[in-house]
Amino acid sequence: MSTEPVFRAQPYLRDLDTRVEALTPEGGVICAGSVFYPTGGGQPGDAGWLRWSDGALEIATAVKGEGGTIILVPAEPAALPSPGMRVQQELAWERRHRHMRVHTALHLLSVVIPLPVTGGQIGADKGRLDFDMPDPPADMAALEAELNALIARDLPVTEDWITDAELGANPGLVKTLRVAPPVGQGRVRLIRIGAGEDQVDLQPCGGTHVATTGEIGPVRLGKVEKKGRQNRRVSLYLV
Repeated sequence: MSTEPVFRAQPYLRDLDTRVEALTPEGGVICAGSVFYPTGGGQPGDAGWLRWSDGALEIATAVKGEGGTIILVPAEPAALPSPGMRVQQELAWERRHRHMRVHTALHLLSVVIPLPVTGGQIGADKGRLDFDMPDPPADMAALEAELNALIARDLPVTEDWITDAELGANPGLVKTLRVAPPVGQGRVRLIRIGAGEDQVDLQPCGGTHVATTGEIGPVRLGKVEKKGRQNRRVSLYLV
């Protein structure tokens, strides 16, 4: 049993009619398909609601289960739908969309600061990347202006897939030092920003993204925080 990750091919889909496949001992709900992104890669799990003929359930988050399942975690103990029932999933869309904007902006941040990434986190209002950065940037205002200029170019954000072997032959695609992209399924998803001569970024990623960079809107950069001998954290905020 596995859950179809509908959010991956259709990141703008806000609701989904699907079927309950199973309940976990802890009270989680596993469905046949999911528009809820499960926590992973620095991106929080989606929240929203699950509705059926005679009931409703608020979903606090989604997490990955065994065997490719996605578990919807209720916000509080409540009556659950039974396996086999048809249910309607509804995303807390504004929150998800802000995650998409922040996530795509962080990809561009890794373009204007072309250093190895040691960590990252996505939120609804801000995000951050940690870099292997022995010395802080000399001109943060210039980096912020460069980042916003990339966003304003309204570049397309698309996906490609390559095999595990192709990724192994192109290690430069991986920007993260401590977190390897998921392999073992035979193929790896790449997120491409720009196209042709206007391509600015290509890296493995399983998260959700906006369709064009212009949808991110303007951002501002926070102060650089020292997090170890060579590790520095750069935060960005949606304006």
